[in-house]
Amino acid sequence: MDLRQLEYFVAVAEEANFTRAAARVHITQSGVSAQIRQFEKELGADLFDRSSRMVRLTAAGAAALPHARTALAAAASVRQAIDQVTGLVRGRLRLGMLVGCTAKPLFAALAGFHRAYPRIEIALTEGDSDLLIDGVRAGNLDLALVGAAGELPGELASLTVASESLVALVPPGHALAATDETTVRRLGAYPLVCLPPGTGIRDALDQACTARGVRANVAFQATAPGAVIDLAARGLGVAVLNASTAADHPELTAAPISDAEAPALLALVWRKEESTVLRALLPICRRAFGL
Repeated sequence: MDLRQLEYFVAVAEEANFTRAAARVHITQSGVSAQIRQFEKELGADLFDRSSRMVRLTAAGAAALPHARTALAAAASVRQAIDQVTGLVRGRLRLGMLVGCTAKPLFAALAGFHRAYPRIEIALTEGDSDLLIDGVRAGNLDLALVGAAGELPGELASLTVASESLVALVPPGHALAATDETTVRRLGAYPLVCLPPGTGIRDALDQACTARGVRANVAFQATAPGAVIDLAARGLGVAVLNASTAADHPELTAAPISDAEAPALLALVWRKEESTVLRALLPICRRAFGL
């Protein structure tokens, strides 16, 4: 018994005619008849009643037909699964990343993905979050690491990899260095050093300022957190960053911003209809980020 015999059996049963079945499976009628005879011999039972002009199933044939269809469907599923895997042999992953973001777990995930699927080309694009999200929506990007304040686009699938509160960072001797926490209203009295709009940290700050009617005095804007830290350390303004970045720079004093309620999020976003490449990449990303 093989899949070819099952295919011919189902074709004859559904067409009720050997000639039409032969045309359907693209071989000669004699070829179909020979394979059916061989199949019946192996089973030890006639599958068709050939006594009239119309071919009819015998009781044995009727019993076998649903199982033959199930077997063919299972074989098709196996082929589809293999096609999905072999589809990863070649391809292209279009990834977007927030400007200035040094997300080492993402880089680790990409390295692991490249080792597993070395023939897939990885294209990396940097931009602000709004641009990256639009790229995902339009299908120009497969996946993007973006920042947001408090919530993410509901029409996209997402995986939050960080959710943190905002802190103000100042050098020793600054007026804010003696406080345990501060507020956006108090920060309004000082020049600020910030990341650009379109980052989760900046968007969370702007959202908090708007909610309290505060106009932020952004004196310097830099795309890299390291540059923001350096400018603040030189006394050029109060840095506004997230708590984890502050922890990496003990040379500055950190004061939580108590009334910045929306957390700064860092998240992976993608369209809900996942591609084969994404289905392979996302578990690697989850492991890399410890999720």
